[in-house]
Amino acid sequence: MKRLAFTVTFALLAAAQAQKVQTPVPIGVAVAQTSNTALLGQEQVIGARFAEKFLNARGGINGTPIKLVFQDAAGDENSAINAFQNLITKENVVGIVGPTLSQQAFAADPIAERAKVPVLGPSNTAKGIPQIGEFVARVSAPVAVVAPNAIKQALKLDPKIKKVAVLYAQNDAFSTSETGTFQETAKAQGLNVATVQKFQTTDTDFTTQVTAVLNADVDLVIVSGLAADGGNLVKQLRQLGYKGLIIGGNGLNTSNIFSVCQRYCDGIIIAQAYSPAQPSAANQVFVKEYRAQYKKDPPQFAAQAYAGVQVMVEALKALDRKKKLAQWDLGELRAALNKQILAGKYNTPLGELRFEKDGEIIQKDFYVAQIKMKDARTGSFVFLK
Repeated sequence: MKRLAFTVTFALLAAAQAQKVQTPVPIGVAVAQTSNTALLGQEQVIGARFAEKFLNARGGINGTPIKLVFQDAAGDENSAINAFQNLITKENVVGIVGPTLSQQAFAADPIAERAKVPVLGPSNTAKGIPQIGEFVARVSAPVAVVAPNAIKQALKLDPKIKKVAVLYAQNDAFSTSETGTFQETAKAQGLNVATVQKFQTTDTDFTTQVTAVLNADVDLVIVSGLAADGGNLVKQLRQLGYKGLIIGGNGLNTSNIFSVCQRYCDGIIIAQAYSPAQPSAANQVFVKEYRAQYKKDPPQFAAQAYAGVQVMVEALKALDRKKKLAQWDLGELRAALNKQILAGKYNTPLGELRFEKDGEIIQKDFYVAQIKMKDARTGSFVFLK
């Protein structure tokens, strides 16, 4: 009898525990894990995974864990489209954080818009991204807001700057958007844009562009590209004799560039939408935990990916308090999640975030950093005042 009673009790306990197990809520992450763009995407994967672990350890969605479903969006439009389609139709995610590039967002976001799946762009800063549709928003501040700070900082460092060379990747939507902002800002500051040079993100030889820059005898060079091509361009500028200041666009805003331009990275000025010194309590906890795990400060792309996941989770928590998520139809949940994202206010590592009605981010704090190389492959971003 005792043995039977123990067996029955154990079975009831197991059943009770099984009932407590919550099915994780799937959130899609479509960023670059391969291709040249992976230099940026690797940091986004780290930031997103860090958010998953951190937020689940603190209860997830009111006790229900989240599960991030990753798809490699690589660095081209077709890969991003395929990643979005798989997340929406096969993985049944409630929302998507991604893709890495604005060029990809213009191709893939309409897929999510037609399926009525909310998207948060973690690094899509080109003009027009939120206007793709009502289900598209971004946690990355637009280039028109961030980029001008770099030129203003360069003028603080060297008030004698008069002539500028601008170089950009013509096959990348973000770079073409960013260079427009850089050129407008330079002219507004009374600078002479002496030469504008184009290149491709796949280029490795920049002799023609560098020669044009040297012949123009400029005081400042502004590069809009990605980490691989932009890093190689900076390297060749220095190797061929350019000694003035260099501004890098957001595509160069990663420590992964150090291995590309090596010691020639030293001195690059880059505007930032994030700083580890951001004083909010949310950021200080984030930085402390990130340093403990990775032994370095979190970079911007990791912080933005983290913020994208955090916004999704906090919006889902608000919905779950109204009606348990398990009771929602998937289509209804996606639509409600989109509305909740836009209605909320979020204390993130980037500071307080809110959204305009069209999905544009409202962010207060921005920064400028300068790369300081310790040796051929080790460096850091030093934030300037």
